[in-house]
Amino acid sequence: MGYIHFFTEDTTYHIKQKLALKRWIKAAIASEGFKVGEISIVLCSDTYLLAINKQYLRHDTYTDIVTFDNSEQDDTIAGDIFISVDRVRENALKFGVPERDELHRVIIHGILHLCGYGDKKKEDKVRMTEKEDFYLGKRSTSQLD
Repeated sequence: MGYIHFFTEDTTYHIKQKLALKRWIKAAIASEGFKVGEISIVLCSDTYLLAINKQYLRHDTYTDIVTFDNSEQDDTIAGDIFISVDRVRENALKFGVPERDELHRVIIHGILHLCGYGDKKKEDKVRMTEKEDFYLGKRSTSQLD
């Protein structure tokens, strides 16, 4: 049985309702036909994620998420998901959505990458957004408020 871990780097952000959030993520993974391996979700600052983006992806740009796939078995997903809390906050304001909802969107975006979804081509991006919306709709608001 796998594990989902939450960590913070260079931020004081505190995730709420971790158990409910883990259940939601695990249900999404199962719905996609995978098992949960070791998944680390690291909440960090823009500065921290920019350094990762430069070092590993050679991109000198701010981003809200960087996902590293560590899966070793076809039926089990594992990886490290780095999320900039600064980008999440800014995007929540930009899109007029609650910060929590934007964080959940970014988390499920990373999970979907680990499940094999891409977002480079226009049609892939549309499919990714549809999947994000689908899983965001599956959240139990009473559990994740």
